[in-house]
Amino acid sequence: MEDSPNGWNVNSRLWPTEKGLAIWLLLCAAGAFAQGGGRIATPGPNQPLGPQIYVSQGSILQLTVVDENRHPLDRQCVVKLVNKATQAGIWQTTQDRSQASFGDLEVGHYDIEVSAVGYLTAHKDLNVASALFTYQEEIILKRDPAAVELSAPNESQMPSKARKAIQRGVTALKSGNMKAAQKELEAAYRLVPTSPDVNFLQGYLYFQQKNFEQAQTYLKSAVKLDTHNVQALMLLAHISLQHEDYGSARTWLEQAVAASPKYWMAHKLLAETCLKQHDYENAREQAQLAIQENEGGSNGAQFVLAESLANLGRDQEAVQAYKSFLQVTPESTMAPRARQFIAKLEEHKASVEIPLLSPVSPAEADSDDLRLSIKTWQPAGIDDTSPLVVANLTCPAEHVIEMAGERVKQLVDDVSKFAAIEELQHERLDELGHATSRETRKFNYVVAISETQPGFLAVDEYRNEVAGIADYPEQIGSQGFTSLALVFHPKMRDNFQMACEGLGDWHGQATWLVHFRQRDDRPNRIHAYKIGPNIYSVNLKGRAWISADNFQIIRIEAEMIAPMPKIHLLSEHQIVEYGPIQFQKKNVEMWLPKSADLYFDFRRHRYFRRHSFDHYMLFAVDSAEKQGVPKQLPSDTGSSSPSKTMSNP
Repeated sequence: MEDSPNGWNVNSRLWPTEKGLAIWLLLCAAGAFAQGGGRIATPGPNQPLGPQIYVSQGSILQLTVVDENRHPLDRQCVVKLVNKATQAGIWQTTQDRSQASFGDLEVGHYDIEVSAVGYLTAHKDLNVASALFTYQEEIILKRDPAAVELSAPNESQMPSKARKAIQRGVTALKSGNMKAAQKELEAAYRLVPTSPDVNFLQGYLYFQQKNFEQAQTYLKSAVKLDTHNVQALMLLAHISLQHEDYGSARTWLEQAVAASPKYWMAHKLLAETCLKQHDYENAREQAQLAIQENEGGSNGAQFVLAESLANLGRDQEAVQAYKSFLQVTPESTMAPRARQFIAKLEEHKASVEIPLLSPVSPAEADSDDLRLSIKTWQPAGIDDTSPLVVANLTCPAEHVIEMAGERVKQLVDDVSKFAAIEELQHERLDELGHATSRETRKFNYVVAISETQPGFLAVDEYRNEVAGIADYPEQIGSQGFTSLALVFHPKMRDNFQMACEGLGDWHGQATWLVHFRQRDDRPNRIHAYKIGPNIYSVNLKGRAWISADNFQIIRIEAEMIAPMPKIHLLSEHQIVEYGPIQFQKKNVEMWLPKSADLYFDFRRHRYFRRHSFDHYMLFAVDSAEKQGVPKQLPSDTGSSSPSKTMSNP
């Protein structure tokens, strides 16, 4: 076996006990494994590409993507090249120096489409007139006004030490490193506590951490120091909307509109807030301003306009607004509502009262609206947030899901057994998420993967230091969360409803976001609790972030679909992050979990648990060894109680 220098973390079956009652979260997977292909992984954003050798029978396109200042973008972009004659499309991602390359281009006309989170999608025509020619093209992306802009102030009067700390803090925020960002921004705040920019960044940091009380404190200070800080005003409005305090939200948004009359996003959110308050006339006015200032407006503003006009009794105008909405987003979840209204009027059913449903937030129709869970002790629910995705970009859903499944299948086929050093952190939490107790453990950890019978895969975990369930904090054991990605395995994914939500971003890397949910008419083979001899299946829904360049799963969040009062399990939310682990001696790279976090409300207690791993070791892999892996976990020798015996699910 071989040591890996990279560290990472995990787990995915849970088994708690209280006074001899064992509970496991069991994770098992099924599937005969079809052969699959895929393209070779490419370097991530801002990573060296190395020398490139083009072997092409056609023309070559070398594309550079820049911002409005003609600087390479600080994040990965997705580029789609479409042959206008055949409508054949090719997807590619930008790499080092924000560049992407396409080869083997036939003579013809092409459409270049470039998208990145936080920027507006751009198009450019390309005319390939020669069979063997290299085309150098540049596309400029403009900032999306709905996105929060993070930048370090360049104030000459500010001490250089504070400026450097802010710069490091902003860099950490952009990369998602909240711990490092907090350290740097707190240092800057101690040096310049009256800086509106530092107060805003502190507020944004706590907003991202869902500590809304602290966020409000800093954001209000930022607004007091700079009444034109529109981004601080918008975040304050979002917090108020989160708590359904529409009066406060409206106050903040009216200040934002006054500070920046041409900021369409403030008008749009104010329109939504007025709609919530049943102030339809002001909702109509603000929606029209949003459309006017955004040269057509977001589709969410069109929906608010239609709802407002309908509630004002201006039916024909409402029909036109609904039609404009449907033209842009015919597949929206609010589309049936719009079609129902239009159909009733066009059928001239004047005698029938048109059922205008109570106003709803158009977040379901426009993803740039921000909604967060009010449960501050655990992450926001899967369907409580609208992830930020590039607007009006079609996701190649079937291809993304298929290729992600092939990556998971490849890992299963290639790996027989691996080991690591596991650290377990366990906390009991109060209702605000503060730890009231904390315990840690360290184990020698081994995972074995075997096909116990055709079409069924066993994922077994071993911990040398575990004699029984009593060796875990509060007698709660957890395992198997590392295998959550098996949801996408070719023989597992049919058990789930899957939908691609669009192109998102994770730490500067372009990712496709895929939502999944356990189907009611299919068996649950992925997740269960075991209490004594009884097994209780837990149906999951979740979201996966899938790399746009190599289709590796980068992150998965999942939660139980419904509470299980029978076993006093009110909620459960898991987050697993994955990354490349390089095994130098075998010259092989595998994508394995970097961390696995678990939040669960069980028997009137709230818990947080993190599994983390380092010093990975890879065992030799071949088909004979895979068949020879033990098919059962060893008995729990720490107790003779049958309820504590671990058996293969």
